Amino acid sequence: MGILENKARAQVFYKYLSNVYDEINPFVWNAEMRAEALELFDVDEDDRVLDIGCGTGFGTEGLLEHTERVHGLDQSAHQLKRAYGKFGRDGPVKFYRGDAERLPFEDDTFDALWSSGSIEYWPDPVAALRECRRVTEPGGNVLVVGPDAPKTSVVGRLADAIMLFYDEEEADRMFAAADLDVVEHRIQQANPGSPRAITTLARVPE
Repeated sequence: MGILENKARAQVFYKYLSNVYDEINPFVWNAEMRAEALELFDVDEDDRVLDIGCGTGFGTEGLLEHTERVHGLDQSAHQLKRAYGKFGRDGPVKFYRGDAERLPFEDDTFDALWSSGSIEYWPDPVAALRECRRVTEPGGNVLVVGPDAPKTSVVGRLADAIMLFYDEEEADRMFAAADLDVVEHRIQQANPGSPRAITTLARVPE
């Protein structure tokens, strides 16, 4: 387990990163990548969508272009404070502070679920994916964006010491263990040489 797959360490990390997150984020996850992922996600305007690990609301902004029924959840009070600054506490998005492994929602609450840049911090990603499945209605889409595994073993070991990096094979294993049907993996990259993202679209079984 990487050092940032510890919830307490991750919260301290984001206490400081939240101040510059919106300036750094485009180097690894930009608006063009988000738009491509949203096209793959394919939500309808009346869909109720949960954004897990919403952070400062970069993914949330994109979701609002497709549906007004967006809910955001994050464990970092500092990231949520930045999100409140963008959307307001009583704005178009209802925000929650919570844990991906113990989502504070009833079964089948959402039509679809989105998570970008969060799975790498989950201590037990399969448990969190099972929660994603639980709160999403049968047939609903679950889209997760995480860091693609480096291709060299040396860099891979260093990356894994920090947080979760995974490839398509590992994604298949995790999603299958959570009883989610993988539809497609897509590798995305902001610029040549920048970190790659692995975007997985899955579906809750009918």
